[in-house]
Amino acid sequence: MPQRPRFLRGPRIDDGLRAPVIRTERLLLRPHRIADAAAWYALQSDPDVVAYLEWPLRTRAESFVHLFNRTRHTRLEQRDDFLALAVVLDDRVIGDASLHLRSLEPARRRCDVGWVIGPEWQGRGYAQEAGLAMLDLAFDRLGAATVEAHMALGNRASLVLAERLGFTEDRIEDGQRVMALSVERYRSQLDGRDAASAF
Repeated sequence: MPQRPRFLRGPRIDDGLRAPVIRTERLLLRPHRIADAAAWYALQSDPDVVAYLEWPLRTRAESFVHLFNRTRHTRLEQRDDFLALAVVLDDRVIGDASLHLRSLEPARRRCDVGWVIGPEWQGRGYAQEAGLAMLDLAFDRLGAATVEAHMALGNRASLVLAERLGFTEDRIEDGQRVMALSVERYRSQLDGRDAASAF
């Protein structure tokens, strides 16, 4: 279903995000580009990548259209805005990280976070690194009160990653596990990491 024009979609938040670019220790997270088409198709045509996603296996043409649409998901300002960033390692797209803005009110502002890393790069901490970067974006720059991660019940790898990031199970909904992380828990984990790095 097509999204309504922005001027019909209600209020904006003053502290929203537009086309953020994030550098972590090893990764670059930045908006998708049409030039990413070959790498994006490699991810979207891999059965292991889409096994627990709501994505079908896509042809090269379908993948190009999907990527084109993803290049436009660059802001978080209004309810239901979606931000998609390419996860880049050494100039190669290895995955995707996303935030979906679900509510605007500062005391209850909520985002959903998602992550995909290609099988070739799994098991090296890249998903955790990208996930932490997206949580920093949600909590520190967007002012979220809660971040949720929705995943298929059988997706053990995403469950383990979510728990490493500090999420706890909140509920089972529509056949998916919903994990939640509050800003208070996020801040306490940051304090713990800072204290550990001081030694």
